[in-house]
Amino acid sequence: MPVVLIHGVPDTHRLWAGVLRHLRRTDVLAWDLPGFGSPRPDNFTSTKEEYVRWLTERIEALGEPVDLVGHGWGCMLTARVASLRPDLVRTWAGGNGPISARYDWHTVAKIWQDPIVGDQFMATLDEAAFAGTLHDGFDVPADLAREAVARMDPVMRDSILRLYRSAVTVGADWEPGLAGLTSPALVFWGTRDPAVPAEFGRELGELTRATRVAELDCNHWTVLERPAEVAALLTEHFQFS
Repeated sequence: MPVVLIHGVPDTHRLWAGVLRHLRRTDVLAWDLPGFGSPRPDNFTSTKEEYVRWLTERIEALGEPVDLVGHGWGCMLTARVASLRPDLVRTWAGGNGPISARYDWHTVAKIWQDPIVGDQFMATLDEAAFAGTLHDGFDVPADLAREAVARMDPVMRDSILRLYRSAVTVGADWEPGLAGLTSPALVFWGTRDPAVPAEFGRELGELTRATRVAELDCNHWTVLERPAEVAALLTEHFQFS
């Protein structure tokens, strides 16, 4: 009964390195989403629904329910999987990924969703400046910010644009389905996240009937800033089922 960890944007499985050092389980899998440090399958469209299908099929292939965890977009995708296929999920945990009809996408997301401005953004991306934004605006450690942006190759950039353009109304699309998430749920949230305020974490906790909504004194990337705390929360949560 493995743990499956799913990253967000613009991340890869490396996001979870700090958390992994603090988890005592040996059955932990941290996957790369297609296009994010791994190839995209033939004809893969990189839409939100395509990622949900891909994730569902990979979990099905494991042959047993999993402890499913996601951050950012990983939070949103895993919650969707858990709501559509509760039989595949023993427990669910997620952080700093809003699923709310009330949520208004942050500034960079709106740029990526624009077919003209978004393409220009990616084509002329200043890696140093964008890494600076992650560090200064979101408290991502400077070295990790530089490494993350350096991995934004053309495939990842295209995948990001396709994902965000498929998700303009993701809150309205997916919020009603959260009633189908029946696994024990944990929500963890950085309270100083300027892109996704903590109120959306509390709302997600209510919608998923979470056993706990843990608010951490950090920014968006909880798993980078507070890996030991996140690992402790997960360890406690896994014991619920």
